[in-house]
Amino acid sequence: KIKLKDNAYLLGFSLNSVMAQVRAAFFGAEAQRFQRGRDEIRVWVRYDISERKSIKSLDEMQLQTPSGQRVAFQEIATYEIERGEVSINHIYGKREIKVEANLINPKESASAILDDLKIDFIPKLKAKYPSIETLFEGQNRESDKIAKSAKLVLPIVLMLIYIVIAFTFRSYSQPVLLIIMVPFSLIGVGWGHYLHGFPINILSWLGIIALIGIMVNDGLVLIQKFNINLKNKMLFDDALIEAGKSRFRAIFLTSITTVAGLAPLIFETSRQAQFLIPMAIAIAYGITIATFLTLLTLPSLLYVNNTVKRFFKWLWTGTWPTKEEVENAILELENESDELDI
Repeated sequence: KIKLKDNAYLLGFSLNSVMAQVRAAFFGAEAQRFQRGRDEIRVWVRYDISERKSIKSLDEMQLQTPSGQRVAFQEIATYEIERGEVSINHIYGKREIKVEANLINPKESASAILDDLKIDFIPKLKAKYPSIETLFEGQNRESDKIAKSAKLVLPIVLMLIYIVIAFTFRSYSQPVLLIIMVPFSLIGVGWGHYLHGFPINILSWLGIIALIGIMVNDGLVLIQKFNINLKNKMLFDDALIEAGKSRFRAIFLTSITTVAGLAPLIFETSRQAQFLIPMAIAIAYGITIATFLTLLTLPSLLYVNNTVKRFFKWLWTGTWPTKEEVENAILELENESDELDI
């Protein structure tokens, strides 16, 4: 770091002019350019390498004043050796200082640390330096982008799931039952993160999206078998129990193999794996709870749904229908029979 003495200004020097001459001596100054074939040759002039290695060369360096006189560097300036800035960056025309950090403990919540900075540290810093502005980039920016896109995309995804299932089963209520179970599966996600000491982050939400797909698929398998049983002239209660029995192995094995496949990642201790563990926890613990929801809660919801439809049918017609009469699978079968008769 160079600092000019008072007599330097009297001789016509400025800090920029001194810095320019020092830079030209040690780094070099372009003296000439000429063309050689297709190549452009630049000629740079600077001190010999032996002189550039010695700090004494700076003390004895001869600087030229605006009037053309030569003055030794040590007579008009002093210097301190300290670490300089590697580069100077700007954002929107303002000078930027980037502060980067990694978590010492990957299990800590980066969001909680950023919130603490925003609440406790940044206001004190702005009170001392009012002109500064703060931007939170990196993982925080990506988290905000995913959160904003999720607000737009997630309702559309749920709507598409509902439409596909509704067309498949020709029922408005059965897709709703599957979507109702989604929030309950988050219980497993929360407990899994709590037991392993991980905060819920962006990767956790990506795991939750995958969990929703697996959970809906398991539910589809059970409901499809239930509807097939009804079409095969089985009573409602028998069709529901038989669907649970016949699909128990498929749903249970799907969950066990998924959890077993993710277990090595969940218990991995390397630093590289720590960033993926929250996603694995969300899927493994979520699907564990989702298995019990599919095998126990979904049949219960189907039974409640049947009772509600029977009640409204009674309000509309005045007669209490059987459990089978209000099910869409039976209504669809009757419609197909009427079309064949016609």
